[in-house]
Amino acid sequence: MAAPAPQAADQEVRWRLELADETATIALAAEVTGWVGPNDLVTLSGDLGAGKTTFARALIRALMRDPDLEVPSPTFTLMQVYESGGYPVVHADLYRIARPEELAQLGWDEASEGALVIVEWPERAGPYLNADRLDIAFAIDPARGPDYRTATLTGIGALAPRLKLVHAIDRLLGNAGWHEATRIPMQGDASTRAYERLRKPDGTTAILMISPPRADGPPLRAGKSYSALAHLAEDISAFAAIDKGLRAAGLSAPEILALDRSAGVAVLEDFGVEGVVSDEGIILERYAEAVAALAHLHHSPLPDTLPIDDQLTYRIPPYDTDALTIEVELLLDWYVPHVAHTTLTSGAKATFVNLWRYALRDIVAAVPTWTLRDYHSPNLLWLAERTGIARIGMIDFQDCVLGHPAYDVVSLLQDARIDVPDEMELRLLGHYAQLRQAANTHFDTTHFDMAGFASAYAVLGAQRATKILGIFARLDKRDHKPHYLAHLPRIERYLVKDLAHPHLAELRGWYETHLPSLFAQSTEMVAPQ
Repeated sequence: MAAPAPQAADQEVRWRLELADETATIALAAEVTGWVGPNDLVTLSGDLGAGKTTFARALIRALMRDPDLEVPSPTFTLMQVYESGGYPVVHADLYRIARPEELAQLGWDEASEGALVIVEWPERAGPYLNADRLDIAFAIDPARGPDYRTATLTGIGALAPRLKLVHAIDRLLGNAGWHEATRIPMQGDASTRAYERLRKPDGTTAILMISPPRADGPPLRAGKSYSALAHLAEDISAFAAIDKGLRAAGLSAPEILALDRSAGVAVLEDFGVEGVVSDEGIILERYAEAVAALAHLHHSPLPDTLPIDDQLTYRIPPYDTDALTIEVELLLDWYVPHVAHTTLTSGAKATFVNLWRYALRDIVAAVPTWTLRDYHSPNLLWLAERTGIARIGMIDFQDCVLGHPAYDVVSLLQDARIDVPDEMELRLLGHYAQLRQAANTHFDTTHFDMAGFASAYAVLGAQRATKILGIFARLDKRDHKPHYLAHLPRIERYLVKDLAHPHLAELRGWYETHLPSLFAQSTEMVAPQ
């Protein structure tokens, strides 16, 4: 048996709830299922009859998605194992354990490995339970009635920040008038953010955005992490500031109905589910409006500092050479070894970075605008009841930087997740150019230069495709999300097409030398020139 785990935990978070009756206890169990999983430990404490087994039974039934499941108390068997769809659930009652060492005879280590473990009477286990846990202590108050309970939830160690976030969400929803809403999980994206649709009994909906502060990664260069070098938003403040800025510019970003900035949670206006694509592909009218929204943004005078609230401001960071090059290096770190199965020398890697820094020199020197960085079909919704460019609902922009206007245009027209036919790409690119050329504001110091824009479009298209190849390979290898690999052939074709631009001749030579398979399996296309 493994050595006893230490009892001390680095941190604790407590949350006390009142449970009016058994229905409230069952509802709490249903809520807990949303934020516990494999390798988690839930300990239940309290006197006999306090409600531990009622809660455990409700929790197991919710996890098994079977409200009628027979869940006997393991008082005499000591341990009961249930097989859910994704991981085992272990329910243990240690009331009859005389000595903690008896857990070894139960096959405790084997049963609990990779499982969600629910333990009643955890104090009988002594030091043999993981210090990281969610403890729920139930108490009776006879003066409040036979069914009344209090539940004190304590997140210990690794479970502390999780409980803190859950508590913050509960508090935000209560204060904003959404506490009674049904919470419906939504499909996530490639980030660590999560979203839920809130639906009130009267049918009113909103979106719960869960975006806690980003944990900084290890230093990569000059003592800075990847997120710092790439200027990724550290917390929800960036979203709040850019949201207000887009709305002030006449564009459709969701109204923020409630916000807890420190916890990173917000209730947002619900833009619905109608997008800019259909099962048949892109919808030209909607893509044209998305292009027009960018043209409007790019010829508008835009500040580099925005208010977060009445006291705080947010300064939009630059999309500088360090940010652009640290992104393309993801190809070297993830795509090259795990998809291309190639080993590169340190010299080849250094040449790659130097060629990219040279290719990007004009990009970073250009007059910047807001670059939203995630302006593509999954993040654009169609608001048919609005007019003009306001019909494009924008929902993902917290990583906005000050950069070249071509980046968001290529992000839209070389969509990583859906095919944009060449003819359609050129047509929409021409539409953007016409709108920019027709604009005449004090922001435009010179007339729109289509040739220079086309060159930047190819460079940033190749930069973005290179980055995404690395990101999608990382999502597969590190994050166990292999479905992103299905998009690699499309992105590889974009990369080959963009590398055909004369401005990228030297870089194309590097890719041809070190990643020849890209050109062998991609249909040759020519980027706009």
